[in-house]
Amino acid sequence: MRVVPEGRLVYGIQLPIQAQSTVFVADWERAAGADELVRIARKCDENGFFYVAVCDHVAIPRRMADAMSTVWFDTIATLGMLAGVTRQVRLLSHVYVPHYRHPLQVAKAFATLDVLSKGRVILGVGAGHVPEEFEALGVDFHARGRLLDEAIDAVDRLLTTSFAEVAGPTWKVHDLEMAPRPVQQPRPPIWVGGSSPAAVRRAAERGDGWLPQGMATAEQVAALLEHRRAVRGDDPIDLGTITPWLYVGQASHDLPPHTLTGEGAGIAETLRRYRDLGVNHLQVHFRARSGEELEDQLDAFGRDVAPHLND
Repeated sequence: MRVVPEGRLVYGIQLPIQAQSTVFVADWERAAGADELVRIARKCDENGFFYVAVCDHVAIPRRMADAMSTVWFDTIATLGMLAGVTRQVRLLSHVYVPHYRHPLQVAKAFATLDVLSKGRVILGVGAGHVPEEFEALGVDFHARGRLLDEAIDAVDRLLTTSFAEVAGPTWKVHDLEMAPRPVQQPRPPIWVGGSSPAAVRRAAERGDGWLPQGMATAEQVAALLEHRRAVRGDDPIDLGTITPWLYVGQASHDLPPHTLTGEGAGIAETLRRYRDLGVNHLQVHFRARSGEELEDQLDAFGRDVAPHLND
């Protein structure tokens, strides 16, 4: 179930503010809130972004607070707000840990979000990585791979089948209907996140798309496509990558190392190289010292880079 238009290279973004890991948070985000988040999402909508993405952590343990911070907005509440202030951009969970919840709750939440957004949801899922979070929620951390596989299969069936009969090790759905039904048919796409060999296999076996944890490699894409053909034949899949940090134009200040910068056509030429790997969606992120500068960068990308991505 491919949702990226055939032959196109599209772009999306993980939104700032809603996730404030010290690995990637900018100083200005710490004092920002809903107003800034709305303005940035609307800028993405105006500038042709294929998706805006929101993360998923329920709580952060003390031992990881310095590295991850403790600010992680709720995925469904945040995407629900963004559904009401945007019109075209798709709404992606990047990535949701479905086995933290009963699969009926997951299916209900994303089906409702799909209805409220008029069919713009992408369900991005991942295994999770914080042991204390699993423990607090009563979920077996060491079984997270198997639990994710079970959750994907259950949510798939619940979104596509009326009165679906599904069961797991501690739950069962019998003779229950879930409504509203999603707008997208047969269901919203499911993109699988992660770059480990197990995650790549999972994306090949169960995903409609792949969200690598960093930059995709030729070896990962080749392995994914080979396994995909073996288990699902010619069923297409949307493949993604995370790009280097970007700054469109000439900065008036020093940029951190490894920032891809310059005029739009030059940046686009570099980003087009990902197509040679088989990638069709890019997750971009920008160097910015304020929300206003980020909005300017989104405008510059839409105006100066995006028109050249599919040359």
